[in-house]
Amino acid sequence: MQPKTCLRIALLLTLASAACNTARHPYLHKTPQPPAAEWGYEGKEGPEHWGQLSPKYHLASDGHAQSPIDIRGAAAADLPALDLDYRPVPIRLIYNGHSVQENEKGNSHLTVDGKRYKLEQFHFHSPSEHTVDGRSFAMELHFVHEGTDGEIAVLSVLIDDGQHNPAYDVMWSHLPNSGNRKENTDDLIPVDKLLPASRDYYAYQGSFTTPPCTEGVRWLVLRQPVQLSAKQIATFRKVIYHNNRPVQPLFGRKISISR
Repeated sequence: MQPKTCLRIALLLTLASAACNTARHPYLHKTPQPPAAEWGYEGKEGPEHWGQLSPKYHLASDGHAQSPIDIRGAAAADLPALDLDYRPVPIRLIYNGHSVQENEKGNSHLTVDGKRYKLEQFHFHSPSEHTVDGRSFAMELHFVHEGTDGEIAVLSVLIDDGQHNPAYDVMWSHLPNSGNRKENTDDLIPVDKLLPASRDYYAYQGSFTTPPCTEGVRWLVLRQPVQLSAKQIATFRKVIYHNNRPVQPLFGRKISISR
């Protein structure tokens, strides 16, 4: 092969790699990325306007597989079991103006139907984004995973008002906020204990719930909520509240529930 040909191939590969990285959703970058346009949850930058804020956000208005959704009429199915290998991680919490997020630097994974996804980060919404038969929950926790082929799988945990949950105490004692946007400590978050005991789940195809609202996301919403006390919920809501996108039309999509 001629040297010039090799150089051209190397350049094309470099450009392709850069393009793929640029196309990644901001959630998957470990450092904050400048948005195509500023967005939020209220006023002219609120969810009803996202699709008009930037051409890159057009799916927020034009998409037919958007999230979150109201989960109702789910069909029982033999869904594959969820194999969760979540390990404790040191606190790397950030407040990004839209949520409180833990950037994963551990080696936690989700395996479903023989496919392995690496846990990239998890973050919170309050109140919940998904609803079940029209019912909203106090909060929602999203575990965002990426497969080696770039496919995204999000495991959702609904959070109800109830008993105090000690598994969340470590995080809650280090919550960042608008005045202190990063919290890095060696205290460990027991990630596996943030989930309910049951692994029954709803499944559907959707999107990211924030701009650019990219579609093709595999959603796995755990059926059993976890509980946090009213005090724990109030503590989080002092940091951020109403960071939830309204439910989106189904457009004929199927929702399954594990038998």
